[in-house]
Amino acid sequence: MTATLIPATLAFREDGTPYSPRFDDVYHSTFGAFEQAEFVFLRGNGLPGRWQNKRLFTVLETGFGMGVNFLATWAAWRNAPARCERLHFVSVEKHPFLRDDLRAALDAVVAHAPHTPETSGTSIARLAHELADAWPMLVPGTHRLEFEGGRVTLTLAFGDALETLPKMWLRADAIYLDGFAPAKNPELWSPAIFKALARVSGEEATFATWCSAGEVKRALEQNGFEHHKTAGFGTKWTMLVGRFAPRWRVRRYEPPLPLALARRHAVVIGAGLAGSAMVERLAARGWHVTLLERHAAPAREASGNPAGVFHPLVSRDDSSASRITRAGFLYALQRWAALDAAAQACTHGVIEAPLRSHAGLLHLAADDESRAVAEALASFGYPDEFVRGVDRAEAESIAGVALAQGGWFYPRGGAIDPASLCRAQLAAASAYPDAQVDLRYGVQAARIERVGDTWQVFDASGALVAQAGAVIFANAHDAARAAALDFAPTRSVRGQLTLLDESPLASLRVPVIGDGYAVPLPGGVTLTGATYEVDDTDTTLRDAGHVENLERVARMLPDLQAAASDAVAGVYPGTHEGAHRDAWRGRVALRCVTSDRLPMLGQLGDEAAARRDAQRLSGAWPLDLPRAPGLYGAFAFGSRGLVWAALGAELIASQLEGEPWPIERELAEQVDPARFLQRALRQRSL
Repeated sequence: MTATLIPATLAFREDGTPYSPRFDDVYHSTFGAFEQAEFVFLRGNGLPGRWQNKRLFTVLETGFGMGVNFLATWAAWRNAPARCERLHFVSVEKHPFLRDDLRAALDAVVAHAPHTPETSGTSIARLAHELADAWPMLVPGTHRLEFEGGRVTLTLAFGDALETLPKMWLRADAIYLDGFAPAKNPELWSPAIFKALARVSGEEATFATWCSAGEVKRALEQNGFEHHKTAGFGTKWTMLVGRFAPRWRVRRYEPPLPLALARRHAVVIGAGLAGSAMVERLAARGWHVTLLERHAAPAREASGNPAGVFHPLVSRDDSSASRITRAGFLYALQRWAALDAAAQACTHGVIEAPLRSHAGLLHLAADDESRAVAEALASFGYPDEFVRGVDRAEAESIAGVALAQGGWFYPRGGAIDPASLCRAQLAAASAYPDAQVDLRYGVQAARIERVGDTWQVFDASGALVAQAGAVIFANAHDAARAAALDFAPTRSVRGQLTLLDESPLASLRVPVIGDGYAVPLPGGVTLTGATYEVDDTDTTLRDAGHVENLERVARMLPDLQAAASDAVAGVYPGTHEGAHRDAWRGRVALRCVTSDRLPMLGQLGDEAAARRDAQRLSGAWPLDLPRAPGLYGAFAFGSRGLVWAALGAELIASQLEGEPWPIERELAEQVDPARFLQRALRQRSL
């Protein structure tokens, strides 16, 4: 179960140095925060020289604190004449600051920042304000923040480093060891931490730390790091620098590398939520992307519903599904905000902001389990800006209509027009200056074939329609067939929704979910839904579906009870003249779901190779599995495409590029498309 996050306490010593009462130690040397960062960590790791002309460079830090090391590294990157194309900075923090406290601490530190060659031309104050503005909610897990149009990425892992650091998956080029003193915070200097660092260090990885304690040197040596002393900063006589140079094998798996491609070109199949997000994330990295969509426009299937709700998932035990959904929800909010900003900056109207609500979402406690979750919210310690419990009176004041009971409120949740989101993502992708995006509609991918190091995509007539080194299947129900996967147990679930033009809920202010959902749309229209009919692929509207939708929502919102009774009697709600049910409006879409209700996100397994080597792989872990080179999947989102699509696209893009993953490896393995292949191998049923 995820531990509650306890924020850092902001305090200052008499000389103005930020101080941690919890660890009885200062956050930086009294001789200057940025001076220490530049002397110890940048110079100690040979930066900025070591990242010159590289495409990707990754820094891993233990102990984010106030973010001074990140800001100093960011500033140095901005001013480097031959900087790397993309800078990743990954850091863990057990006690992150609240946003206002972080802003106050940085204001105090920046006021004393020096004017050095490393910061000339860059306002540290401006970078600090950008960091504080982007600072995430204090909820456990991994948070991905992007700056400089995505060329500088900060991945923050909020939680105990002993638990979180071993779950991160990346290839570190430089390591900043910057926890509080070993005597004050021994866990951050424990052997387990150095073992975790050895798991993710690249072949030429370096490290630097102000600490030169004997136990630190021994832990470094035991995990394959060479070290030597050098002159320290301020009152420190010495500090340690060194590199990862193991003389024996210290890890089972090599950290991730980019997919070997002669050209960064990918084919994305499907232009719904999954495919549109995938195109945008690859285009942001300068890829050439060819999108194939069988319909004449994007978002014509499940992504074409008038609106969809987005919100986290709270569970009593903070399950994997909850953690993945939380990460996806928070990352989606960031990406949507970036699309809003891009639309605002676009003077010629090519990019339009996605149409979404901003007033929050109510989740009503519909059963005993939901009530138990609501009662457990306090034990998780989530901030109110993420979720808070509400009684019926407060819930009604938020909703603007009568409710059957209270529940919990997601201030950042809401509803969005999925088609507008898809259009915005594709427009943003085409606007990236270094990308090449080819959108091809009316093309159905029927099968693929490997020729040399290239995948060829053919349509149903056998004509070659596209080819590239990488193919991403984002075409829901057709993905397993087109990719020729035997171990992808997906099913179709019919979902019918109902639109009420003369709605008794015209005054509803926010989406309300529970046993069903009600979403206010423009013009006083209310969207209600949705049915959940497994293995039913009929897309014809049914009277019974409309009745079911209204009856379920009426149990949550009493103002709809009369309309539900009319529906049962065969009268269109809102009329008193016996209008026939032909007046109903609605839509049917098919959800694609897996047997474990989690999506398929990541590189596909090589099923043929697994069959040939099934006996040896019977005890395989995900990283042991043979993989289909260049084939990836982003499908089976069920009802959560809005909160999973952007994160899934970022995960796949990171795998293709060899970047740090945006979620913990154990969570990525929960959504790994090869997980069903792994289960078959372990059950010896291949």
